[in-house]
Amino acid sequence: MRFGRSAAPASDSALASGAVQPGRRNARLGWRARLLAVGAAALALPIAAAVAAPTVAQANPVAAPVHRTPPGGQEELMVPSSMGPVKVQVQWARNGGNAAMLMLDGLRAREDRNAWSFETNAQEQFGNDDVTLVMPVGGQSSWYADWATPSNTNGQKFTYKWETFLTDELPAFLANYGVARDNWAVGGLSMSGPAALRLAAFHRDQFKYAAAFSGPLNWNAPGMREAIRVMMLDAGKFNVDSMAAPWSPQWLRQDPMVFAPQLRGLPMFISCGNGLPGPADNNTSPVGLFNTGNAMALEAISMVSTRSFQSRLNSLGIPATYDFPNQGTHKWQYWQDELAKARPGILAALNAG
Repeated sequence: MRFGRSAAPASDSALASGAVQPGRRNARLGWRARLLAVGAAALALPIAAAVAAPTVAQANPVAAPVHRTPPGGQEELMVPSSMGPVKVQVQWARNGGNAAMLMLDGLRAREDRNAWSFETNAQEQFGNDDVTLVMPVGGQSSWYADWATPSNTNGQKFTYKWETFLTDELPAFLANYGVARDNWAVGGLSMSGPAALRLAAFHRDQFKYAAAFSGPLNWNAPGMREAIRVMMLDAGKFNVDSMAAPWSPQWLRQDPMVFAPQLRGLPMFISCGNGLPGPADNNTSPVGLFNTGNAMALEAISMVSTRSFQSRLNSLGIPATYDFPNQGTHKWQYWQDELAKARPGILAALNAG
């Protein structure tokens, strides 16, 4: 039986010892056998204790998991969460350090890989650094927020709880691998630009640095909510109202212009292109021209909101490092370049250089 034991039949040795046979002679043999058994047990006890007794580690197994790759190696983990298991790609710190760099994906985040791992050379950039790259997979149109309800326009079966995952469940899980809970940086682009700033603003005990590339950083701008609505419907048919009701506290909590004061004292890198095509733009085909046109428009919107956010921080006397290249559209190649510019500040803030 799986959950119990079957009764064992009386053994031949038990019968021979007199344990189950009547008679005086057999009783004497039984007592002798018992005395011999007790003596043998007494002699064997120290040996058994030395050989078979469980050690503390055996009695209470160490919970910390074992790295399947050496320091600097890459690994995929399945991390428990209230949303179900979440795949997380990691590249362990080169020298086994405890710092972490959280790299958030864009609006069209895929379910198989985080785009930082294949659209950019981010892993090569940090390949010799003592910081673990943490790249969660999934979260399309989530804005990496805790939503109010599941999206009701695409049949979503669960409620997004990305902020809880990234600031509680994931750090707790990685702490078992030696990643500190209080020595993280976070970077995001486009959708995840404001998310990176929000996570750092509300979780200062975890994050020591934040970088935002080409993010819509002014959610109060006229028409911005409806623009976000259209983008989310286009990327997975998600409903912005399921994330947060219009102008509700939950909505305002996600607006960088509102939570800006909470960024005081945090090292930040904020950048955006101006929307003019550059070397990464393919203008040699109709499809290339169409994609470039979209990327130009998105980057122009990001530029206006990023400049507004810069003015907001300046009015509060909060410094940040800014970079506004004289060309660049809404594309991964430009975010790769900006990440390289942010890298020295990231390493310095994490003491991981």
